[in-house]
Amino acid sequence: MTRSVRPLLAALLLALAPAAQASYAEHDEAAGFIRDMQERHGFTADELRRLLGQATRLDRVIDLIRPPAERGPRSWQNYRARFLTEARIEQGVAFWLAYRDSIEAASARYGVAPEYIVAILGVETHYGRHTGNFETLSALATLAFDYPPRAPLFRHELENLLLLAREQQRDPFSYRGSYAGALGYPQFLPSSVRNYAVDFDGDGRVDFDTHPVDAIGSIANYFAVHGWQPGQPVAQRVRLPDGLDPTPLIEAGIEPSLDPAALQTQGIHPVSGAFHPAPVTLVDLPTPDAETEYWAGYRNFYVITRYNRSSFYAMAVFQLAEAVRQRYGELGLQRASNSTR
Repeated sequence: MTRSVRPLLAALLLALAPAAQASYAEHDEAAGFIRDMQERHGFTADELRRLLGQATRLDRVIDLIRPPAERGPRSWQNYRARFLTEARIEQGVAFWLAYRDSIEAASARYGVAPEYIVAILGVETHYGRHTGNFETLSALATLAFDYPPRAPLFRHELENLLLLAREQQRDPFSYRGSYAGALGYPQFLPSSVRNYAVDFDGDGRVDFDTHPVDAIGSIANYFAVHGWQPGQPVAQRVRLPDGLDPTPLIEAGIEPSLDPAALQTQGIHPVSGAFHPAPVTLVDLPTPDAETEYWAGYRNFYVITRYNRSSFYAMAVFQLAEAVRQRYGELGLQRASNSTR
């Protein structure tokens, strides 16, 4: 290679190389965040600049959280198939048996049926198998400062992560979780850890990383705080009459406000049994090239949507809970039968 070509090649390689990431401590939006954390929570500017300066932009979290350019039609059957698997049901039963004392204690204290505690853990992290391995401070800093569509939410969670680390006396960089900053077995965001987590095993700290007992109690507490009604129904499949446009009923919202008696006058009836005398929401679960399922969701269905604001999610939790409960009951009957031989 001639000497005259080498400088041109070097300049070309430099132009193509990715620019070094600017420190989040110097980000345009960071000054206001630092000032707010100083004024409201007593952090020092030097401390915050040091932490933000060590955070790394994680382009992958932006790729994962950004909606697809072309979103296909919603498919309940595809979504359901991800969670209502034989393995997840069997592993849910095994998890329930392994942590039976803690699950039943949480159910008794908070009034939440044990199968729903199990099902949340099954849907969220496959009973702790998939809790995420993104460094949480960097993930939240990336979304707080470099993802404008949801920046306010993630600045709030970044704030709560720093407060949580201070309260737990942990290195803020020691937390790992999902690309959106959700932590441990139950996938609580930092604000939810601070507001709803409980030290259920009584060891003096909340631990969502190494064992599930605190997560079990915290999920039950979360449901109780959000209005879970012990012993009350969750959802019931319904049949609509031909020609009825359900759009106005669905658009009434996810919070139960519809009178079951009024629904019956419009020809809407449960597929089996009778309506419970309590307000409901009408939930549609469409699948392309298949008949749309319609369900009446009671207050407890609404409470599940406080964990994740998706009717698909809440229905997956409901159906997994029912499947695990049924399988657990069958195992109990089998065990009882075997014990009498």
